[in-house]
Amino acid sequence: MYMTPPVKRFSLAIFLLMSVGAIAASLDKPNVVIIYGDDVGLGDVGVYGSKLIPTPNIDQLAAEGLVFTDGHCSAATCTPSRFSMLTGILGFRYNARILGPNAPLIVPTDKLTLPKLFKKAGYHTAVIGKWHLGIGDGKTPVDWNGDVKPGPLEVGFDYSYLLPSTNDRVPCVFVENHRVVNLDPNDPLYVGNKYAEVNKPGSTQYPDGRKDRAAMTYYESTHGHNNSVINGIGRIGYMSGGKSALWNEETITDEFVTKAKAYIAENKDRPFFLYFSSQCIHVPRAPNKRFQGKTELGYRGDSMVEFDWAAGEIIQTLEDLGLAENTIVIFSSDNGPTYDDGYDDGTTVKTSTGESDRGHDASGIWRGGKYQIYEGGTRVPFIVCWPARIKPGTSDALVSQIDLLASFAELLNLDLADGEAVDSRSSLAAFLGTDSQGQTFIIEESFGQALRQGDWKYIAPAKPGWPPRRKPIPKTLYNLKDDPGETKNIIAEYPEKAASMEQLLQELIAADGVR
Repeated sequence: MYMTPPVKRFSLAIFLLMSVGAIAASLDKPNVVIIYGDDVGLGDVGVYGSKLIPTPNIDQLAAEGLVFTDGHCSAATCTPSRFSMLTGILGFRYNARILGPNAPLIVPTDKLTLPKLFKKAGYHTAVIGKWHLGIGDGKTPVDWNGDVKPGPLEVGFDYSYLLPSTNDRVPCVFVENHRVVNLDPNDPLYVGNKYAEVNKPGSTQYPDGRKDRAAMTYYESTHGHNNSVINGIGRIGYMSGGKSALWNEETITDEFVTKAKAYIAENKDRPFFLYFSSQCIHVPRAPNKRFQGKTELGYRGDSMVEFDWAAGEIIQTLEDLGLAENTIVIFSSDNGPTYDDGYDDGTTVKTSTGESDRGHDASGIWRGGKYQIYEGGTRVPFIVCWPARIKPGTSDALVSQIDLLASFAELLNLDLADGEAVDSRSSLAAFLGTDSQGQTFIIEESFGQALRQGDWKYIAPAKPGWPPRRKPIPKTLYNLKDDPGETKNIIAEYPEKAASMEQLLQELIAADGVR
């Protein structure tokens, strides 16, 4: 009988130990991809109940991952929500609001951020997609014809390819790292809040929607989006020049997907963090023609189908490169849904009782959506998939995007210093599926604050929100288990509960952080 020589047995044992060690080391540093939607509600995704919008790729990710039914962004509007996720700091502490064109960078360059955390652990980091966190130092105007900074690279990203604000605002160009893509120096780019600021000789001039509504040939503005008209669509803010650098509305998603797939391929041999921040399904909705008509819900539904395709392309790239098993993919959204948000794009139809989205409810059973302090404003799709570690299923744990930073710090064995990510608390066990409770409380934000504690929700007196005609919200207490639609204010029935939650909320707001 043949026996393996002792030296060979020893060598084989060493090889096996090294292999096990390499696998364990790789599990300590999984790749991380955040696929982030814009204005995507719970009810827009099949696994959360959508019947009229097909989302097979997101649903497949859900089937292989952990689906959270009580997952939240921190704010019901985009800028503070994105700020909170990347910094672990609640937006109101830095007065983070929806930013206009030429707004300076609101993420402090001296603070820890999610990409900086990953860089500490040896990761390469990238953001591809919508930014909307400001660019520039606020002291001098941004030089759109030179180095466009400070921005993503100054807060921890090694690579960035993005639309600098959002797709309904100028400038309507892509910025790669510090430079506007395809910019012709003979057609310099200027950006401002008034036409006079961009009326420069030698630069392409675009129609002013306030004076020339006929220039809005793609579809018209319903409110607020009537400054520079680019590609037949009115925008917030004014720009001139940069004609060769203009994006094509219907191919923005294709552009971002191409860049994301290339980034993953280029970094397949080292740990990476990719923040894929889609503009879908934010207005102006202009899905590629191959997606138009895929739903009966107009451009909004079709844009969601396009976003699902984008998610599928990224996930398939991970599969093709053999990275899927040890990559954490997180799918979520920056806030709840909205329908008509400035354009007559056919999303809603008029009925005898008001506006309707043809039977589709993007918030599901929850009340409200974008701009609103109700659950539909911050309760969003939240799926975490990590085949190597996470068992597929559904979780009712209370989790928030603001806690991703502290959770990844725990996963990567990195300590958070005092003053870092002050509102981020680890939910790692919940994200891994071993804790069914999650956080004992979270703060929700939208023109005011609310506190969630289990099934209880207390809303502090809040400003009207958007549009301004909405009435201010008084002190309110709901029990979401009994009343998920937040229809019955029970503060008079439970005054002590309301008082204790009000006190805790005010203490948390006044504190330097919740950690």
